[in-house]
Amino acid sequence: MAHSLTCSLTFTGVLLTLSLAALAQTRPAPADSLAAPAAPAAPADAPEAAEASATIVPGAAVCGQPLPAELCVDFDASRSVDAGAGSLTYRWTMGDGDTLTGLRVSHCYARRGRYQVVLDVLVPGTDDVRRLQRTFDVDLLSRPVLNFSVNGTGAAAPLTVRVGQPVVLDALDSVLPACQQVVVIWDFRDGRIEQGRRVTHVFRKPGRFAVRMALRGYGPGSCAASNCVSQEIVVE
Repeated sequence: MAHSLTCSLTFTGVLLTLSLAALAQTRPAPADSLAAPAAPAAPADAPEAAEASATIVPGAAVCGQPLPAELCVDFDASRSVDAGAGSLTYRWTMGDGDTLTGLRVSHCYARRGRYQVVLDVLVPGTDDVRRLQRTFDVDLLSRPVLNFSVNGTGAAAPLTVRVGQPVVLDALDSVLPACQQVVVIWDFRDGRIEQGRRVTHVFRKPGRFAVRMALRGYGPGSCAASNCVSQEIVVE
C-alpha cells in the first residue's frame, strides 16, 4: 500500500520541515557544477581595498560570535504514515559509511563536505524493504565559516597574555564559499591592522582588546563583501 513521507531536517538548531517528495525535487546540482571557479589573480588594487575596508572596523559595532563549521544534522520522519502497513522501520544511510535506524536520527560528520543520505523503509514481519524511498543531498560546504584560534585555543575561550608576549592568531578553516578570493584582516584594537590567515602580534601595553578577524570577499553574486568575528584578549 502506498504511504506518504514527511521529514524535518535540522542544521545546527535551524529547523526545516519539508516533505520528502519536495526535498527529492529540489536537490542541488551535481558537485562538479557547484565547484567554485579557480581564484583569479588578485586585482592590482585588492590590498588597498582590503586596507580601506579594514580602517572602518575600529569604529564599527562589536562583531559577532565565531561561526564554526556546521557538521551535525537531524532527520525527523515522525509525520510519515502508512496505516495499512502498520509500524515501519526507517534506515538512514548517511553517506559517510554510517547507517542509522529510527524515526528520528542525529548524525555529525567528521569533516565538511557534500553527502548523499539514503532512506530505506522496512516493513516489520515481512520481507518488504522499500529501498531508496528518498535521497537527500546534505551540503556542508555552502555555508560561511568564521572561526579562529589564539595561541592554539579556540576563539570562544577567554585568553590572558603578557605585554610583549607573541600572540599567534590562526583563521583555521574560515571561508566564504561564494567568493572567488578572500582576504583575512586582523584588527588588534591597539592601532595595528594586519593581513594573512596566520599572523603573530605583540601587544605593547596592558588592557582589554576585542580582537577582530574580518573576511573580505571578492566575487560576483552572493559573495558577501565582509564578515567578522571578535574575541577579547586581556593583556597584563
